[in-house]
Amino acid sequence: MATERELKQAKSVYDTVCAMLDDREISYDKHEDDFVVKCTVRGEDLPMDILIIVRPEQQIVSLISPIGFDIPEDKRIDVALAVNIANYGIIDGSFDYDIGDGDLRFRMTSSFRESILGKDLFDYMLMVSAITIDHYNDKFLMLAKGMITLEQFAKADKK
Repeated sequence: MATERELKQAKSVYDTVCAMLDDREISYDKHEDDFVVKCTVRGEDLPMDILIIVRPEQQIVSLISPIGFDIPEDKRIDVALAVNIANYGIIDGSFDYDIGDGDLRFRMTSSFRESILGKDLFDYMLMVSAITIDHYNDKFLMLAKGMITLEQFAKADKK
């Protein structure tokens, strides 16, 4: 269980996340009891659901974006390889993939232990995540639907 100090620091981080979203005029749902913010941002093609979770005990803030489509069983190995291809070139954040159930999500995490994080960091997390997700989500979808091959995914990633 989080200490009073950890909860106080988490609340400060949570309030800063909300202030950043307010500054960007992004509408969001607040879940103050568990320090979670939910919003949707729009890229060039598919909308991106974003969860920002402040974890007091671990002293981290995580941005998680579930990739909102099912991956058929017969495409899961190809998608696993595609995730590896994508992650190799990503500088910050990564795609997490459960090959067992096909769950695919993007995650970026930052620690606030012994730190004071500002709106600029959360703006960075949101923007870099959105750009990265937007770059890959349609390619993952096309691969999952058999519209492109793994080789085409890899070739497009090198551009």
